[in-house]
Amino acid sequence: MATQKLYAGAKLREIRVRVGMTQKDFAAKLGISLPYANQIENNHRPISSAVVLALATEFGLDVTELASGDGERLVSDMREALADPVFSSDTPPMADLRLTASNAPNLARAFLELHQAYRQTHERLASLDEALGREDTRARPSAWDEVRDFFHYCDNYIDAVDRAAEHFAGSEGGLQNIRVAAVARLGNHGIKTQFEDTDMLRRYDPDTKTLTLSTLSAPATQTFQLLLQVALLTQDQLLEATLDLARFHSDEARAIAKIGLANYFAGAALMPYGEFQAAALATRHDLEALSTRFGASIEQVAHRLSTLQRPGAKGIPFFFVRVDQAGTITKRHSATRLQFARFGGACPLWNVHRAFETPGQFLRQLAETPDGVRYISIARDVTKSAGRFGAPVRRYAIALGCEVTHASELVYGDGLDVSRADVFEPIGISCRICERGNCHQRSVPPLERPLQVDPDNRGVLPYQVG
Repeated sequence: MATQKLYAGAKLREIRVRVGMTQKDFAAKLGISLPYANQIENNHRPISSAVVLALATEFGLDVTELASGDGERLVSDMREALADPVFSSDTPPMADLRLTASNAPNLARAFLELHQAYRQTHERLASLDEALGREDTRARPSAWDEVRDFFHYCDNYIDAVDRAAEHFAGSEGGLQNIRVAAVARLGNHGIKTQFEDTDMLRRYDPDTKTLTLSTLSAPATQTFQLLLQVALLTQDQLLEATLDLARFHSDEARAIAKIGLANYFAGAALMPYGEFQAAALATRHDLEALSTRFGASIEQVAHRLSTLQRPGAKGIPFFFVRVDQAGTITKRHSATRLQFARFGGACPLWNVHRAFETPGQFLRQLAETPDGVRYISIARDVTKSAGRFGAPVRRYAIALGCEVTHASELVYGDGLDVSRADVFEPIGISCRICERGNCHQRSVPPLERPLQVDPDNRGVLPYQVG
């Protein structure tokens, strides 16, 4: 089998700029000629193994960063954006999209921001939004989407926050004492922690320095909320410095992101990177076993597994998604080549939707995307009770998966014959960009393919995809 050539010009340019070197000095440090350095930065030539070794030796680069998922994410997001009817049917070929993602990633992100701004403006007009009467009608990504994209393109791993949380957990006597340690740490800041029968998961009164948690919440939720408050009150400088680097467009986005970073700290403190990764390997990523060991919920464990992307100590590249009963994606991240639709729901053929039908059970699925990549996916419903009779119950379904080459490292892969092509179910990303022509669950035609309509013949669909 031929070895795949590695093009990572944008990554090399980023490294060179970060260390403040000219291209000439950078080439000398790597032991290559200036013309060759110029060619690999512009993706005219692939990176040789000697250059990869020099990058690791001279700059301490984790070579896995050269094959990061940013390019695939950008390609997937651009494909979805270009499937918008506002664009002509003459969609750029995949080769052009990949070239843009690798050679001009900032241009690709600018295009995505522009398209997102267009969509929001269009939706406001279509719904007769009051924005037409406001002074500030400039279209920008919503604060929520801006924050979600921030974590998305950080590979859902924030190194400084992750390491600070790991240090906190390690300095407090181990995981068995993490809850007691959180209360004690707050107490050191003059904060009293109390529990009440209330629908509020967490309430902090800065005047009386009192933190109130709900007795109706599950123990894992109570511990998580304790650690979140620890992050907000003891890690403020770290969180603010991280937010400064993100450069959000609005105060609202910054505020949402700060809560997101505090949530990240809480999860990383509850499940410290090194100890959690070791346990994941030992249990072969058994979500229930990990949940019991770390006192976390199944959803918290699945989400944490998707964040194990520390340079030099990466875990299995997982995708993680949560959907509501309407099929809307409420959480998403992928360290794999599979990327989720930025707008709308997930493919209806995916097992995450069937999880609502089998509460309390894990569903396994072997699936193949239109690009020929095969995955193993596990899905389960998640019920979040309010803790008392008559209160509304929130129901979601989560899915966690990875490429099938890692199936042997998952307890959920036992007994599955991954060598048979016929056991893999065909799934897609979004109907508008899915290339499958014979999908019985297709909701709308693919915008990149011509349609054939025959009034005398009707199959599952009222048209045929050319």
